[in-house]
Amino acid sequence: MRTSYFQHLLQHLPEEEQRQLERATGATDTQIQALLEVFPDCPQSLLALLQDVNGTYYCKHGQETICVLVLGSDLGDYPYYLKSVEQIIEDYHDNRESIYERYQEFLEYVEVDEKINMHVPLNERLCFADCMNNGGTSSLFLDFSPNEAGQVGQVVRYVHDPDSFEVIASSFDDYLQQLQEGDYEFTAIYEEEY
Repeated sequence: MRTSYFQHLLQHLPEEEQRQLERATGATDTQIQALLEVFPDCPQSLLALLQDVNGTYYCKHGQETICVLVLGSDLGDYPYYLKSVEQIIEDYHDNRESIYERYQEFLEYVEVDEKINMHVPLNERLCFADCMNNGGTSSLFLDFSPNEAGQVGQVVRYVHDPDSFEVIASSFDDYLQQLQEGDYEFTAIYEEEY
């Protein structure tokens, strides 16, 4: 573990989750290069997290498969898994429709932040995290093609039912800083379990 994000996160996790993260392996140079070929604008801070731990959602690290909730959002104590490079690239090949195409029949019921361009294919946004419900309820994206009101690299939080797409940070660095300043609030779920 090299990033200060993970170093401080460990202090908020139960022993079992600490142990899993400490034994996890990071993405190799080859894996990072593969990610950059698909998402050349991927921020260094996300690459650094992946170099520490290449995914925390049922990801194989050596002989061990880990499953640790390591990220949060503006939804308070609602946690997320960090996707591996392979999972991010797989998503890129799957989600080719735009927000508009997906919801055009009932767009008035979907909340889309004005900073988000709803005509950009979803796969052009880097999905780096899925929520504790296997991503079916909420996912986090890096948006490289925002509307004029937005910023390249902004963090978008998707929530299902009622569906919404909200910008929660202007950059991945700002996003990580918010989680740290919030004292890793999302780890409260572990306190409920123990």
